[in-house]
Amino acid sequence: MRPHAYTVIKEEHQALAAMLRSLLLLLAQSRREGRPPDFGVLRAMLFYIDEFPERLHHTKESQLLFPQLRARVPGLAEVLDRLDREHGNGERAIRHLEHLMLAYEVMGEPRREAFEVAAARYVEFYLEHMGIEEQTVLPAALAHLAPEDWAALDAAFARNRDPLAGHGSLEDYQGVVQTILNRAPAPVGLG
Repeated sequence: MRPHAYTVIKEEHQALAAMLRSLLLLLAQSRREGRPPDFGVLRAMLFYIDEFPERLHHTKESQLLFPQLRARVPGLAEVLDRLDREHGNGERAIRHLEHLMLAYEVMGEPRREAFEVAAARYVEFYLEHMGIEEQTVLPAALAHLAPEDWAALDAAFARNRDPLAGHGSLEDYQGVVQTILNRAPAPVGLG
């Protein structure tokens, strides 16, 4: 049986990957239909990305998982350093994307391409980032971390409250989650 923290990380990655893919599908659909995207759902999606993966998920990886791996697998230092740098740049990256979306929303079509290009780059970057974690970091963690390491990680990741990954209550984020689920395209939504 896999440690709880491992399962939470994988589930949160799946929820985020679905969100990112849906974001690109929403943009492609609006372009095909010759209309602006639903900015309300875009705002909700970007808020979700900022609120859960950027603030909760990355913090636990960088402050808890990565230091334990550094101590047990020194050969992973370069990969972990890269991932930590990417985590550190995450808030700036999402703010930049939010700014470009706002510029598109208020300035119109002349700002569309800049937002779409930045969104595509962001999604590509994020999927690659999670791929490295899943293909390199998590297997190393399973192979090298001791049960007491996993116990600390399990306790920390059990406190994650990402409703789209099946954790926590939707109550606090009901409006955001309902907007995403009802108006975003699959794989994250029903719109």
